[in-house]
Amino acid sequence: MEIRNLEFIGFDTLFQGFEDAFSDYAISFDKEEVRSMLVRRGYNPKLSFAAFEGDQMLAFTFNGTGIFNGRLSAYDIATGAIRKSRGQGLVDKIFTHSLPFLREAGVEQYVLEVLENNKKAIAIYSRLGFTVSRHFDCFRQAVGDVVTAKANTVCAVLAVDADAIRSVQEQCDTLPSWQNSPESLERGFSDLRAIGAFVGGNMVGHCVFDPRTGDVSRLAVSSGFRRRGIASRLLKEALALMEIENIKILNIPADSSAVKAFLQTCNIPLASSQYEMIMPLG
Repeated sequence: MEIRNLEFIGFDTLFQGFEDAFSDYAISFDKEEVRSMLVRRGYNPKLSFAAFEGDQMLAFTFNGTGIFNGRLSAYDIATGAIRKSRGQGLVDKIFTHSLPFLREAGVEQYVLEVLENNKKAIAIYSRLGFTVSRHFDCFRQAVGDVVTAKANTVCAVLAVDADAIRSVQEQCDTLPSWQNSPESLERGFSDLRAIGAFVGGNMVGHCVFDPRTGDVSRLAVSSGFRRRGIASRLLKEALALMEIENIKILNIPADSSAVKAFLQTCNIPLASSQYEMIMPLG
C-alpha cells in the first residue's frame, strides 16, 4: 500500500475510485456531475491524496483549495474507501500524510462538512482537531411539487452573466458555505445558469442554479424588495429550466429563519442537516 498525491491521476481513475467507494450507497453518480463538482469545489490534485495497491485506489481524500473567510483554505470535497479497505485506518493515514503538504502550501485552515447524524465521523474529525463552526440545513423536492403560487408577475426576469452576479453580492445576508461561495460559483459558472429579477431597470434579486443537477446555489433578493414574491418568481423561472426531476438547496444556515420559512411556503422540505467543521493549520 502506498499513499501518493493525485497530480498525475486521470479523471477516469478518480471517478472509478469514487464510484467504488460509494457502491454500497443507495445512490448513483453521474460522471459529468462528479467532474463538475470537482471543478466548482476547487479540486487541487497536488494536495489530494489516495492509498493505492498497484493501480487500484483503496481510499482517498479529494481536496479543494481557495480563499474562504479571507483565508487560504483546503476543503474536503470527498473522502471514501472501498469496502474491502474499510476499518484499516486508511483515511486517518491519508489525513495525517496530507497535513505537512497542506501547511507547506500555505493553507491556513481545513474545512469540511459532515452529516449531523454521522456521529462516528464527527467523533473522528473532532479527535483529529476539527471543531463545529456552523450548522447547515439541506432541502430537496421534486420539481413538480414545488409551490410558487406567490410569484411576482410584475418584475422582469432575464438571464444575467457572472459580472452581474458579482455586483449584487450584498443581496446575500449570510456567509455561504464553501460550495456556494462566490469563488465556487466563479469556477463553475460555465455549467451554471443565472437569472436576475429587475424592477425599474435595477436588478433586485438573482438566482444561480445548475439545470443538470437541480442544485440551486443562490437565491437572494435585496432587503427593500422582499415579501413581494420576487424570490418565488425567480424560483419558478429556474424550475422551468431544470433538466432533472428534483431540486436541492444545500447548506442553508440553520439560524436563517426567513429562508426556511420561504422554503416551507414553497413546499420544499428539510432533507438533512450537517455541520461545517474547521481545523486551523496555521
